Amino acid sequence: MKFNFLKLLVVMLLIISGSGRVYAQEIIRIGLNYPETGPYAKQGLDQRRAADLAVEEINAAGGILGKRIQLVYRDTKSNAKIAKANAIDLFDKEKVPMIFGGSSSAVAIATGEVALQKNGLFFGTLTYSTETTGEYGHRHIFRECYDAYSAGKVLSEYLKKNFSGQKYFYITANYTWGWTTESTLRNFTHTKDLAAHPEILTELGTKDFTAALKEAKQSGATVLVLSLFGRDMEIAVKQAYDMGLKNRMQIIVPSLNDDMAQGAGPQAMEGIIGTLPWIWNVPFIYNYPRGKAFVARFESAFGRYPTTSGASAYVIMHEYKAAVERAKTFETKAVIKALEGYRYTGLKDEQQWRSWDHQSIQTVYAVKCKSAADVVKSKYQQDYFTIINVMKGEEAAVDYAEWKDIREMVGMKEELDEFK
Repeated sequence: MKFNFLKLLVVMLLIISGSGRVYAQEIIRIGLNYPETGPYAKQGLDQRRAADLAVEEINAAGGILGKRIQLVYRDTKSNAKIAKANAIDLFDKEKVPMIFGGSSSAVAIATGEVALQKNGLFFGTLTYSTETTGEYGHRHIFRECYDAYSAGKVLSEYLKKNFSGQKYFYITANYTWGWTTESTLRNFTHTKDLAAHPEILTELGTKDFTAALKEAKQSGATVLVLSLFGRDMEIAVKQAYDMGLKNRMQIIVPSLNDDMAQGAGPQAMEGIIGTLPWIWNVPFIYNYPRGKAFVARFESAFGRYPTTSGASAYVIMHEYKAAVERAKTFETKAVIKALEGYRYTGLKDEQQWRSWDHQSIQTVYAVKCKSAADVVKSKYQQDYFTIINVMKGEEAAVDYAEWKDIREMVGMKEELDEFK
């Protein structure tokens, strides 16, 4: 009996061990390289929350090709060097086939370069610099959000109608997103003359913008463009409000976000103009069922509405699943081919992964911030934006001729880099 019991125990251990090996094979790890800390931490938190929701949904429905998803998190701190090291670790040690995330275009570009070197994939959630899919575009990077070009185009229609011929002053984040945002808006608003429309460049993570704001105040400009994001934007807008700049200047924040608006507060944000690729109430205004369901699920889980950064992370996970299943494999080259040119409906109307630059072509929105009284009385004090202009993606996005010219100017090939 003793021998039989020991024999049975050995058999059971072998079965458990074998099951463990099978279970491990059924897991596919995906990397989320996002800002858990740093000036874009709020946007990072929204990405993680929405990504977790998407993974729960996908796993509950059987995973991807029968494999359960396990997210592996890394904190970029919105630092390109850290993001690059994280990406190398995720591809080499964690063996992920795909990384997504962002909140800084410098981070996105660095992560994308590693994806190219490692024959993996990278999807950008918040990376608005035109360079991400322009000068630095290649086959292994896709951008789900809009870019500075689209933001500038939808915004400029409103600005040219209401502020034509006025003097602009630019305060700009001194990295790739800030530069391309300012450059695009200058082109569209005919304010390219630096002498007539001055600028000040500020470093990411700046804690005090009063010197730059004083210079803007003394310049005689009537339009103040804050090409700032995250905590930087919150600080600058609050300081501009405290200094009374809103009484004499129209403040423009080219790329907005609910988190940033809440951080700056309803009084400081009142009347500010900007753009977004998605807002939590868009699905309800235009009746987009998947968007409504996402908002409801996010609200139930976290007691607030999702922002555009969360929406992008959520859509990326579901669209990656769909592409892998169309390709019938996780192999990078096949998944890229399954993505290129594909049309999909995420949380709003139809979008498309454009084949020649991997930009997601989509509707974009110009907005104006509501009165403080309206925001304060809204649920979660999160209803900040009134849509003032809508533009379809085909009209808003950079076209092939412009994209080709930009790449030629910096010595890049007309086609995206070949597969490694």
